[in-house]
Amino acid sequence: MTFKIRKKIAVVVPKYGLVGGGEKFTSELTERIAQNRCYDIHVFANKWVSNSDLIAFHKIPIIRFPKFLTTISFAFFANRKIAKMNFDLIHTHDRIFKADIFTMHGIPHQIWVKEVRKKNMSLYDYTTRWVERRLVRSKKYRRFLSVSNLTKEKFLQEYNVDPNDVQIIHPGVDIYKFKSLDKKACRHEIRSRFCIDESDIIILFVGMNFEIKGLDNLMSAIAIIRSKYPFHKPKLLVVGKGNYRKYRKLAQNLGLKDNVIFAGVWENNIEKIYLASDIFCMLSKFDTFGMTILEAMAASLPVIISNHVGAKDLVRQGVNGFVIENIDNVDNISRKIIIMLNEKNRKKMAEESFNAAQNNTWEFVAERVEKLYQTIIPITHRGQ
Repeated sequence: MTFKIRKKIAVVVPKYGLVGGGEKFTSELTERIAQNRCYDIHVFANKWVSNSDLIAFHKIPIIRFPKFLTTISFAFFANRKIAKMNFDLIHTHDRIFKADIFTMHGIPHQIWVKEVRKKNMSLYDYTTRWVERRLVRSKKYRRFLSVSNLTKEKFLQEYNVDPNDVQIIHPGVDIYKFKSLDKKACRHEIRSRFCIDESDIIILFVGMNFEIKGLDNLMSAIAIIRSKYPFHKPKLLVVGKGNYRKYRKLAQNLGLKDNVIFAGVWENNIEKIYLASDIFCMLSKFDTFGMTILEAMAASLPVIISNHVGAKDLVRQGVNGFVIENIDNVDNISRKIIIMLNEKNRKKMAEESFNAAQNNTWEFVAERVEKLYQTIIPITHRGQ
């Protein structure tokens, strides 16, 4: 008799299936790979949310006080437990000491602190960097997976590793969540809820930090459009969490009081928001990828994003969206929005945007990662 030997895979992440780009990436990918009965999947996490009965979960403690022990304690306890269970492959989505594959959802910690946050390194930052460096320099690793070219560039900037060992695999999107909904019904429901006319053009913004995601510049660009082209009256729908008082005041100062709607945080049915909108804009100061952009594309929205967003890998300039080099040039941003306000342009770009999303489904991502697993631990057959 011939049978396949199931390979034991350890997947490591502090929070599994919870809110966050890296957490969502890990759960969406892992639960699809777990459906392949060639693999015996074990997740090592501190917290998790999952309905899958195909995955075994293992609790990893974290010492949170003093803070500098957070990263190092998770890495220590995770690797210690994994070492006792004889795995064929370790795939980590966070910083631990040893792994075969490391998916980089962020950028090297030191670059994040100094170049993005513009802060000095704390004791917590130094210990986090130490764990990261130990993982990168480990003799065990086989491959680093980067979620974007931007992430890969920053990684190679910090570490002297072979570029061939760094493979780009973008996050995916669940196309079915959008295709299964009635677009017209969603548009009517959402627009009625926020008192937006069916004929109005909705520019959608989704982000949990208004300042970092560039809401200021987007609002300024819309104000220019309202001033120069008064016949264009786009509505800005803001989804997420931020300093509402500050941005309501900014909207009033820019003459946009009746044209900016703050929808709050949507944890469920956000697909309806996308389907009710016409254009997606996120002028982030920095995003390793930006999964909301791919979700917008899945809803057939042309996108306008900054050059500092990893999802720019998927944007074809003038075809399915625009990448803005200088987010402080609000005149340029307004010109790009004007192009999309033209119905003919918008419809054509929307189709191209959806085509890009179709080529980046979670099933496609899982297939690529499984192929990588097989190069490291080929599935073998034994006769009995």
